[in-house]
Amino acid sequence: MRSRPSALRDFTVDRRVWLLTGVAAVIGVAGAIWAVILLRAIAFFTNVFYYHRFTLAMVGPAGSPEAAWIRMLAPIVGGIIVGLMAYYGSDKIRGHGIPEAIEAILLKGARVEAKVSILKPLSAAIAIGSGGPFGAEGPIIMTGGAFGSLVGQWLKLSDAERTTLLVAGAAAGMSATFAAPIASILLAVELLLFEWRPRSLVPVTVASLIAAALRIAWLGHGPLFPVVLSHGINLPQSLLVAGPLGIVVGFASAGLSRLMYSLEDGFELLSRRFGVHWIWWPAIGGIGIGIGGLFFSRGLGVGYDNIAELLRGNAPVGLLIGLVVAKSLMWAFSLSSGTSGGVLAPLLMIGAAIGESGAHLAHMPVETQALWAMMGMGAMLSGAVGVPLTAILFSLELTHAQAAVLPLSLACAASYLITCLVMPRSIMTEKIARRGYHLSREYGVDPLEMITVAEVMTEVPPEAKPAESNGNLLSDSEVFAYADQTCRAVAEEMATTGLLSLPVLDRDTDQIIGTVSAGELLAGRRRAVRRESDRTVSLMAESLLTEDPVGARQDRGNHR
Repeated sequence: MRSRPSALRDFTVDRRVWLLTGVAAVIGVAGAIWAVILLRAIAFFTNVFYYHRFTLAMVGPAGSPEAAWIRMLAPIVGGIIVGLMAYYGSDKIRGHGIPEAIEAILLKGARVEAKVSILKPLSAAIAIGSGGPFGAEGPIIMTGGAFGSLVGQWLKLSDAERTTLLVAGAAAGMSATFAAPIASILLAVELLLFEWRPRSLVPVTVASLIAAALRIAWLGHGPLFPVVLSHGINLPQSLLVAGPLGIVVGFASAGLSRLMYSLEDGFELLSRRFGVHWIWWPAIGGIGIGIGGLFFSRGLGVGYDNIAELLRGNAPVGLLIGLVVAKSLMWAFSLSSGTSGGVLAPLLMIGAAIGESGAHLAHMPVETQALWAMMGMGAMLSGAVGVPLTAILFSLELTHAQAAVLPLSLACAASYLITCLVMPRSIMTEKIARRGYHLSREYGVDPLEMITVAEVMTEVPPEAKPAESNGNLLSDSEVFAYADQTCRAVAEEMATTGLLSLPVLDRDTDQIIGTVSAGELLAGRRRAVRRESDRTVSLMAESLLTEDPVGARQDRGNHR
């Protein structure tokens, strides 16, 4: 006997989502404030280190009139300060922010120390202001997330609710930095939330949109890097090129990830063999930055001006080579030292340089060079971070070049496929894996969610009495399952209570109609495994028939 289908719902959400959404709105405001503070702090320290003045004027290290030795010394000094802050303050400020946010979500119940919300942006501002070739987005994401976590802890919310607020703060920070609210929401889903549910998606969306609105008031409208494709694009030609370009950038993104973590292994080896404490690693990374800055000063700092020039097309060959070679080496070496800085802006820059270099080699016109740079930028983010949807929308929100959506999407998909095939983990999750934790990035509906208890239970004779089991009436506190519940809900009940078998009631009559055991719940899992197994067997059989149809038929006959 089946129960009413109306007992099941598409989504599991309750009225507490209103509370979370209201709190997320406040966090959105705070995220925008932190973003503005960090960007101004970077400008302040850049002026201090390279111009020897106290001002918030937005300048870059490359324009400094000071002698070359300043470019060599400033990153070392900045590295020493960051190392001391990490040692005496909190070692959680080391790294590029997003892996630390993931670690807090997965391993620490979305709890972040209060001092991290202060030390992380300050250390990042010093590291970048002293010439570090990093982006501001990672530290802002971590800072916004820390604030959201602190609010959740203060309100004594659950682990899942604290996670929602942490991610809301992270999305707000990114949204305010890049004027990309929709991409910030998608990044939260693809990289931080590990779910797609109304209870988390709605609060994160509200925080991101509020931060984007405040960003317009405080920092101006987007796009951050406008790309004008005034004459449209040659769509067939662009689509023909997008796939191969995405493949090239995909291999490049895998290479960058391996380079950075190989260098990190080098720092670990330096510590083991020569006893160099990690407190001094950022200073050693600063030496690499300084040497790179002597030869390529435009590799210092955030470098948003470099991205803007690449997306205008016709960038100088020297700039392209410098970004692909010098910027990559400076960024990988210094970030592997454990200093504080983000990865998104450097990845965008290097990817755009690879794309435009290809356009130069193919002798493409200026407008087409801008399109190739845009495709390379998106493909690098997609491949390195493993967030194809975020990469597509992020590139569009940064540029407002809607005409590029088709080739851009193809390039991002191609790059994503390559890194999924050749890399076990992304540049973000590798750090988590190195600490001994595996993180799956594939999302799907739990097979147990698609099967009801009625489909797998063992029925009892119809003469069974209402609400009784083995001749005894069910007590108020006895645990039971309804026939129209999903297997997942019952599995969670069993995991909570430790019971391996439950009586099953009909929701309309409260009559016991069967029992369900843990073994029976696995029917949903077996169905999913069978689907994959059937696919694998079909592919193998097709391959055998193609290679040796007669032999394959004979083998099957012998097997039978």
